[in-house]
Amino acid sequence: MGQDLVPEQHPDSVRSFTRALLRDLQALERMLDSGMIESGVRRVGAEQEFFLVGKGWRASPKGVEVLERLGDPFTPELARFNLEVNLEPRLLEGDAFRQMEDELDVLLARAREAAREEGADICLTGILPTLQKSDLSLDNITPKARYHALNDALNRMRGGDVYRLRIEGTDELLVEHDSVMLESCNTSAQVHLQVSAEEFVPYYNMAQAITGPVLAACVNSPMLFGKRLWAETRIALFQQSLDTRSGTLHLRDMSPRVRFGDRWIEDSVVDLFQEDIARFRVLLATQVDEDSLAVLDEGGIPKLRALQLHNSTVYRWNRPCYGISEGKPHLRIECRVLPSGPTVLDEVANAAFWIGAVIGAAEEYGDITAELDFDDVRSNCAAAAKLGLKAAMHWVGGNTVSAPDLILGTLLPVARRGLGRYGVRPEDIDRYLGVIRDRVQNGQTGATWTLRSLSHMRGQGTRSERLAAVTAASMRLQRDNHGPVHEWPLAKLEDAGGWKVNYLRVEQYMTTHLFTVHEDELVQMVAFLMDRKQIRHVLVEDDDHRLVGLVAYRSVLRLVSQSGGVIDADDERPVKEIMDRDPVTVTPETTTLKAIELMRDHKVACLPVLDHGKLVGIVSERDFMPIAYQLLEDRLRDEEGD
Repeated sequence: MGQDLVPEQHPDSVRSFTRALLRDLQALERMLDSGMIESGVRRVGAEQEFFLVGKGWRASPKGVEVLERLGDPFTPELARFNLEVNLEPRLLEGDAFRQMEDELDVLLARAREAAREEGADICLTGILPTLQKSDLSLDNITPKARYHALNDALNRMRGGDVYRLRIEGTDELLVEHDSVMLESCNTSAQVHLQVSAEEFVPYYNMAQAITGPVLAACVNSPMLFGKRLWAETRIALFQQSLDTRSGTLHLRDMSPRVRFGDRWIEDSVVDLFQEDIARFRVLLATQVDEDSLAVLDEGGIPKLRALQLHNSTVYRWNRPCYGISEGKPHLRIECRVLPSGPTVLDEVANAAFWIGAVIGAAEEYGDITAELDFDDVRSNCAAAAKLGLKAAMHWVGGNTVSAPDLILGTLLPVARRGLGRYGVRPEDIDRYLGVIRDRVQNGQTGATWTLRSLSHMRGQGTRSERLAAVTAASMRLQRDNHGPVHEWPLAKLEDAGGWKVNYLRVEQYMTTHLFTVHEDELVQMVAFLMDRKQIRHVLVEDDDHRLVGLVAYRSVLRLVSQSGGVIDADDERPVKEIMDRDPVTVTPETTTLKAIELMRDHKVACLPVLDHGKLVGIVSERDFMPIAYQLLEDRLRDEEGD
């Protein structure tokens, strides 16, 4: 998706693109058969995605403006609040990883400076803890033709159906959305490893085999929309946010576009491209001027643009890549499971671990397909995403071991030998693999640091303040080079920067645990809820969770007064007889000032919160008490200072 293309979706254009795609596949096969793919060279590279963060530690849609200040090698992402930077590929030797770390530090310092000039900052994290569903409107999609085309194409393939997320962890998340923008919740630190055509199959299969245990050590995305979900929630979120399969086709064995894979590969990289072309319809088409077969006939090297574009719309966690470097065509394996953050040092350590483990394990085990069942490898990845270092791993010899034992006892020594084989400096091997060792031994990944910080702040402030504190603390620790995440102190509520930034919008403090009734239920149920749950307002919704009314405690008191002080046990009056059928409502994006004005002007004590007509929360006078307290405290402090 890095190309700045002009998509074409007319049937004639799609057919023309498909023809170019099939010719590109034929051209690649010819290049493999004739030995044109570069060999004997081992390059590594990386792509860094990150969030832009603004007021209230919230996502800042300043990507276009920041990018104008930055230029190359920075590129846009799907959402205005995300950017990406591509590192220079370098030979795997000597101080390659130290160079990678230094380059990232310099580039991110540039990005941070440019962001600050636009009133924002940057954050390295797999999923921004303060992200809200309201951030995912199409107003925040990057204004590039390819992103709108991607959204339109996915909507078309889904038959206009809504995007549904269902992820279960400590909490459960159920979300519906109307666009591809759910995908923008993810940022990653992607790692590239160049391999020759001859070694692609064993190296790719080994990359699949070690993905689970490597991911277990690198998890950094335990939350989405304030819910505690998987250790690496990105895995479930990314797959579901780009899933074009229809629920009505449940009897068909259809593959998701975001996938780990379902078998080992046997012959060549063509296995993967061929399967993806066969399984997945063209999502984006564009005019392709190059005839790749004709270029080969003339002694040239084709760019395979159609194949590369189609490949960019099939999201394997270990993705095959074709490219041209210094005039020579090459193949790469791109690892996409690793999250952004928590620090540059952590990310480079993750990259060194993955690269070293792939190379070292390929040498150590040879044909891993004879040692491991593919279903066990896929299960390892799922377990790591859900549980992190608490996951159990299936490994060679039919053994099941804990992720820490497999990492510390087997994979780190293997990775050390793999990196040493290519002359990586011993002190750098110690530095980066030492970070992984200490992280695993301490049991503090980015995910556990986040969850431990939130647990440490339990009972303090609002949920919004706690999430802001985690975000603010991580950004400060990243910026100040406090060390890798296993050395981080836990976040504190004061890191959030005060109460004011956490009461900007209704969604930051609204009550989402609601007690509701149906309009046909007994009034007695309303009285029961008010008494047992100590609430003063009960919302009335229909079967589709749409608000149809509200019952205030005054209405119940009035009914009790009319009934002589009690509600008769045989009273069968329905809720709809006493409810307010037209309550004043707000949306999650409503500002606090506007909400207060509405309550004052309409003389109401609460405001139901609706998102696209669906009931999602409520704000009452009680929710504004912390604001009143803080304002009074600040005023008294100012007067004492005078």
